[in-house]
Amino acid sequence: MNHLPQAPHAFPHAVSLLRSARLARSSKPFLARGGPRGERCAGCRLIPSHCLCALRPVLPVRSGVCLIMADIEPLKPSNTGWLIADVVADTFAFGWARTEVDPALLALLADPQWQPYLVFPGEFVAQERVVTALLPAETTGGTPAKRPLFVLLDATWPEARKMFRKSPYLDKLPVLSLQSEQLSRYRLRRSQRDAHFCTSEVGALCLELAGETHAAQTLEAYLDVFTNHYLRAKQQLPVDMEDAAHLRLLALSNL
Repeated sequence: MNHLPQAPHAFPHAVSLLRSARLARSSKPFLARGGPRGERCAGCRLIPSHCLCALRPVLPVRSGVCLIMADIEPLKPSNTGWLIADVVADTFAFGWARTEVDPALLALLADPQWQPYLVFPGEFVAQERVVTALLPAETTGGTPAKRPLFVLLDATWPEARKMFRKSPYLDKLPVLSLQSEQLSRYRLRRSQRDAHFCTSEVGALCLELAGETHAAQTLEAYLDVFTNHYLRAKQQLPVDMEDAAHLRLLALSNL
């Protein structure tokens, strides 16, 4: 099998750093279930023959993303919060715990440059907290308008509901309830509901809502290519760099 060209690893992003910290606390190696076996690239978590690093998009994004991740989520090779961190430069990642909160997370949520939105289904939230569009961006006294910061609970659905209920520091944030007619295209894990999106898909919907259509489309295309590489590695099949998914990502990356 021919190896794809290897790109130099970018400076480790927030999810990569959180993964390293979580591995350092582990008493035994984390064994991913169902994915390809063998050595994995540190930059994309895929086996070297299917490395994605050379295809990592580089584009300006005004929005920020804050990932609050369930305990082992950063360790999973199928985690798509990693893809958000690849595309959105201002991505922050924190591990979640019921009994404590990282002071850096509290500082980020209080940072005046950001307008945080907790992204969560509105049907489970008191309606006075729910918004379906971003708040008006206001510039006062020469101060730049606040940038949107999308707070995503990166976890399985049962874990995310628990995190939502047991994180009082999130109670004052507006809850952004996404409205989408599309169904999830994520194929690396099973969900009981088609309406449940993977973290990367949620990130793309948020970017679209913020008016960053190019970034949203690029993140969508990047997820498709990541899924392609992951599944073909699992099936021991070579990657077709000329298929529709790769050509779409290439076209968006060259805009």
